[in-house]
Amino acid sequence: MRQVKNHFLTGLVSAILILFLIIVSSTASAAIEQDNQTTIMENKTIYNPLDFDNLNLGSPIQSKTVYVAGSGSGDFNCDGIDDQVEINKALKHVSENPYLTTVHFKGPYTYVISDSILIGNNTTLEGDSTAVVKLEDNANWPVGKPMITQMNSTGIHEVTIEGFEIDGNHDNNLDKPTGYGFYNMIYFSNSTDIKVHDMYMHDGHGEGLKVDRSYNVQFYNNVIYKMGHNAFFAEDCQNLEAWNNKITIRTDCGLRVLNSNHIRFHDNVIDSFYHWSGGDSGIMVEKTTGTVNDVEIYNNIIHDIYGSGIWLIGWLESYPREEAQNVHVFRNIFYNTGTNPNNNCVGGIITSGFYDTLIENNVFDEVYHAAIIHMSPIGIQTYPTYETRSSLSPSSTEHTTIVRKNIIVNTQKRKTDPDGTGYAIINYLPETDAFVLENNCLYNNSAGNYHNCTSSTDTYADPLFVNRSIHNYHLEPDSPCIGAGCT
Repeated sequence: MRQVKNHFLTGLVSAILILFLIIVSSTASAAIEQDNQTTIMENKTIYNPLDFDNLNLGSPIQSKTVYVAGSGSGDFNCDGIDDQVEINKALKHVSENPYLTTVHFKGPYTYVISDSILIGNNTTLEGDSTAVVKLEDNANWPVGKPMITQMNSTGIHEVTIEGFEIDGNHDNNLDKPTGYGFYNMIYFSNSTDIKVHDMYMHDGHGEGLKVDRSYNVQFYNNVIYKMGHNAFFAEDCQNLEAWNNKITIRTDCGLRVLNSNHIRFHDNVIDSFYHWSGGDSGIMVEKTTGTVNDVEIYNNIIHDIYGSGIWLIGWLESYPREEAQNVHVFRNIFYNTGTNPNNNCVGGIITSGFYDTLIENNVFDEVYHAAIIHMSPIGIQTYPTYETRSSLSPSSTEHTTIVRKNIIVNTQKRKTDPDGTGYAIINYLPETDAFVLENNCLYNNSAGNYHNCTSSTDTYADPLFVNRSIHNYHLEPDSPCIGAGCT
């Protein structure tokens, strides 16, 4: 019995000793693992033992983001002078390492650049909202040199720019004129799959975003203030969409396309900087060559514009109908547009040279000149040479614009050369252009309703807006214009 008891005590002691050794070993392993994890984290690498690749290859998962900072906390660090040097090193590093995708600007900090920032394919350039990329004072760059552009001049694809601020520093570079291609903020050519969103871009000499010969471009959720030319300008492009932008124009247009197709501009708010030089059209669609036959402009609010709310213009050489047709403008609100005291090419919508344009379910309130106009500009300086042309009249004829279910109220006479203006709808081109007017609601237009056009189905009555004083253009239940306007 004593022998059995001794064996039992011996086994118990052995078990306790083994358990002690296991605990000590586990603690040591955990400490080593923690030290290794700390070392790995310091190198910005996280090892995930459950990842399939790691189980097979033992390779770490790399962070996809490279950080640029002005505080010394980045992978690349700037000092406020020639900051594009470090920024371009970061972008080059991303372009040369396929597992990296993103360069991130840390804020708050202002990155001052004296040369272009160069971005490569498959790259996101992002930043904190308090990170600012700013053009240096007295930069003296040549025409055509942008602030942000592509590494490879032959083309670029899969690029996103988001989240930070670009300061064009206009007032400290007054030796260069606005609108002639100086200091464009972002420029891409021969590009595909470009996104620019959630940016604050302001005080520029040229374009906000300029794209040429590009495909699939999205421009959204941006605040654009006082560009030197257009907030967004696309030339010879396909598949363009701009939405939910807040744009204040300084010189030319908010959104502009030239010889481009498959366009959706919607849910933007566009106005002008209040100054005698305060810009041109809210939205401009221009055709001189190629095909422009798939354009939708809808749900925008365009107000206090010095030029026209929307300008559709086809000109230069003669072209067949199918190359300039089917622009659809609907559910937009225009108020107080066309206020420029020095220009007669103002109003709500001006159009010439397009076939089968459909303008429906829009509201026009207190627009100067007229709400909708067939008109060819005279004595216009044309981009990019700004050569003055005696006329931009199209050489083709029989352009028809269908205008239906719009509400047009309180139209005012034009501020320059007011005689013969102030109608709801004007056709200055009756020999080549015609309106088809159906079921519009017209009221209190200073010169009357029609000039060189007429309708047998329009309504002439107060539309009874819910609250015009705060631009609430929904209709009261007893409105005589139910079904018209944008409600």
